Amino acid sequence: MEQEGEKKVLGVSRNVFFLGWVSFLTDVSSEMIFTVMPLFLLNVLKVGTPVIGLIEGIAEGTASLLKLVSGWLSDRLGRRKSLTVFGYTLSTLSKPFLYIASSWGVVLAVRFSDRVGKGIRSAPRDALVADSTSPKEMGRSFGFHRAMDTAGAVLGLALAALIVYLVEREGLQLTWHAFRALVLSGIGPAVLAVLVLLFFVREKKRGAQRKSGEPATAQPVREAPAKTALDRRFKLFLVMMVLFTLGNSSDAFLILRAQNLGFSVFLVLLLFVAFNLVYALAAMPAGVVSDRLGRKRVIVVGWTIYALSYLGLGLASAKWEVWLLFALYGLYYGISEGVTRAFVSDLVPVEKRGTAYGWYHAAVGISLLPASVIAGLLWQYISPAATFYFGAGMAGVAMLGLLLFIKER
Repeated sequence: MEQEGEKKVLGVSRNVFFLGWVSFLTDVSSEMIFTVMPLFLLNVLKVGTPVIGLIEGIAEGTASLLKLVSGWLSDRLGRRKSLTVFGYTLSTLSKPFLYIASSWGVVLAVRFSDRVGKGIRSAPRDALVADSTSPKEMGRSFGFHRAMDTAGAVLGLALAALIVYLVEREGLQLTWHAFRALVLSGIGPAVLAVLVLLFFVREKKRGAQRKSGEPATAQPVREAPAKTALDRRFKLFLVMMVLFTLGNSSDAFLILRAQNLGFSVFLVLLLFVAFNLVYALAAMPAGVVSDRLGRKRVIVVGWTIYALSYLGLGLASAKWEVWLLFALYGLYYGISEGVTRAFVSDLVPVEKRGTAYGWYHAAVGISLLPASVIAGLLWQYISPAATFYFGAGMAGVAMLGLLLFIKER
């Protein structure tokens, strides 16, 4: 945990600051390459939406099992950094192979390897953020980390848009040459991210930490005894996350929806720049608010915004509506992503953080397999709008469950 008197950078601990930069550089790379991958599959390799959904679902879902294992292992070893380094390195090494991809099987292999790397690093990294932060500032730290991650996405997407424009102007379909240029350009930031992690992030000793997280409000703190199992509130929260995620399919379908409504590849990338810019601007303020008012209220607001944005994407017919809805979708992410991770820390004892983040990421990731397959089938056999109506409905169910069954403290 953050030591008393430790110098802060931009209001967060040194570790959180540099982990933010690691995520910033990684997202510059990933957004340049993977955002347009569904268009590469659809436009260049001529793959249908059910296969695109299957690729995303397999990659995310299967790799999510490793999030559970790596989180548990980081608790057992008392070490977070080595697993985090290994995960980022694996993802970095997989990306260049997309340059020679000529079938969807190769794309699946690369995407799977990249997500395995994410699976290995995610839970230990989030636990390292929590270990480097005092309980009363957990929302701020996770908000900062999400803001940096998403600022990297903004830059990566802006660079991708520039490259696509230079290669193919405002063509409606992605070309092979443009995709290869994006892959080459995205390798450098990924390598730099691993170097920052290696040389600037420190392992945290957890022997002197509290045995439970403080509530996210100014209420008197009640110490919880050390536990050998995760408590009921956390398990119920995982159930709500699964329900929510079943309607939150891969963002590949947002890309396809934008193209479906007449957006060029260049404009699709600009849409995601707008989405991520709103996300980045909202993330840290949302975390600070959750430190003061409680996580649950903030999450409910975020999920409500998600349901409205998905409902709108189902109904949208004009381009200006899509711009507005992508910004609204970014607001949902900014409000919810960091706060849900901080909420996990609130619900579990310190010595179980790695395991808890593993379960959290695994539950979300595994749910993406059926979510993406369902989305692809709804798109192809009913209508593109049906994918988004289903997502809005599941968000409503999960939000109701969160309100009725999970107490904040």
